[in-house]
Amino acid sequence: MVSKKLVIFGLLGTQLDRGIGPQRWENWRPTVSLCQQEDLLVSRLELLHDRKASSMAEAVADDIVKVSPETEVRRHTVGFSDAWDFEEVYGALADFARGYAFHPEREEYLIHITTGTHVAQICLFLLTESRHLPARLIQTAPPGERERGSPGSYSIIDLDLSRYDRIAARFAEEQREARSFLKSGIATRNAAFNQMIEEIEHVAVASRDPILLMGPTGAGKSSLARRVFELKKQRHQLAGEFVEVNCATLRGDTAASTLFGHVRGAFTGAQRDRPGLLRSADGGLLFLDEIGELGSDEQAMLLRALEEKRFLPVGADREVASDFQLIAGTNCDLAGAVGAGDFREDLLARINLWTFPLPGLAQRREDIEPNLDHELEGAAKRMGRRISMAKDVRTGFLTFARSGEAKWNANFRDLNAAVTRMSTLAPGGRITRAVLDAELSRLRAAWRSAPAVGSDESLLMEVLGADGAAKLDLFDRAQLACVIRVSRASTTLSEAGRQLFAVTRGNRKVTNDADRLRKYLARFGLAWPCPPLVSGGS
Repeated sequence: MVSKKLVIFGLLGTQLDRGIGPQRWENWRPTVSLCQQEDLLVSRLELLHDRKASSMAEAVADDIVKVSPETEVRRHTVGFSDAWDFEEVYGALADFARGYAFHPEREEYLIHITTGTHVAQICLFLLTESRHLPARLIQTAPPGERERGSPGSYSIIDLDLSRYDRIAARFAEEQREARSFLKSGIATRNAAFNQMIEEIEHVAVASRDPILLMGPTGAGKSSLARRVFELKKQRHQLAGEFVEVNCATLRGDTAASTLFGHVRGAFTGAQRDRPGLLRSADGGLLFLDEIGELGSDEQAMLLRALEEKRFLPVGADREVASDFQLIAGTNCDLAGAVGAGDFREDLLARINLWTFPLPGLAQRREDIEPNLDHELEGAAKRMGRRISMAKDVRTGFLTFARSGEAKWNANFRDLNAAVTRMSTLAPGGRITRAVLDAELSRLRAAWRSAPAVGSDESLLMEVLGADGAAKLDLFDRAQLACVIRVSRASTTLSEAGRQLFAVTRGNRKVTNDADRLRKYLARFGLAWPCPPLVSGGS
């Protein structure tokens, strides 16, 4: 079997390959050293260089013939005026690769990446990895102090990643660890939630654009925002701090000062400068919970800060800068707020690039068991003792927790509170049946004292808020509550429409029930499937 001829491609190193006079043979020159390796028989060297280095390329080619007469040197003029212009260099090298006649059936190819600018080396790597250059990479290194006069060493790098399953497995494991970290290590089972966390992990690592987390009170928006920050901090993507504020607590004249800072004397009581939370978040992550509660002036200032990384503190005549990543949380319908004139459309467009709706605990009942274990571990750490449940007690709690009787109005906060109470009252750290029964009675009583979940009052307050629900006539309240209830029980908009208009649809020539329902919901600023929209904590 005839062995293949070895062909090496390489850029002329205008600094490393330089050599004048007899003393040049005392210096290590990477391109020449390729052809001096005893176990590397180079049949042909394709030497790439620009016009300005033509004389030097000719001298290097002559020296190669002296040390390796069997090596044919072909010189190619590659035209790029700026060796540090990524687009220009890549384009020139890609054109060369497309125009070269490769014969892999009888020739083996190596790409020398020791010489040339770093930009050129990266471009050669990319062209090899993408198989525009059907080759492997070769890297040369100078000799050590005790090996002076030798051609140094070389190593060949094969970019066929199929041979590196352990590397691929390592990357996959790092991704799994990151997703588990975002879920606080909880082995969640809800497929839709797990898929959403997978996307959040990818976005968190790859982007610094704003993220919008939507969901009811207690769904974990604040916790997830902090986890995103900690993940990015681990990857050295953020150098600053995590700064959190609930916008619902910002009222009146102090709102702008709290966020954007003020200068001394800006208003009565401003006795010294205040940097503001946006500047505190410089280089880090700012979590604005309940962003829908911001006033119109603060919304305008925030938009400019996001787009230009600059803003004007209250009372100042000079702008300040802050480069932060924003995560916004909300429990209200921001699109509806835009329609009502309560939220800026341009700000929503800016923060709505990556939007993730966090489901409540009632929508993730299969995740109650792993979250129960997580809460029990947390309680044990806080209390400094082991907390356990007998098998029948655990089964009893999970049966109740997964049933329709369990409302979980405050979502994971309700679960946390329940486990904390049971752990505190557990004799010897073991939650007994008596402790469980007392807790279930407590939960039932608490949920009874709140507006009945599923009642007209609770549904309207959930989607419209107390103020919005108070503005409705009694007739509209009853009708809208019925529509919401049917919509939430349906899997599609069309299915909900068929149920709501089942009697009269036969009397109409055109029966577009989905469109009819969509228009009805739009009257109240709602969209199917009527998610929880009322403002609250996270």
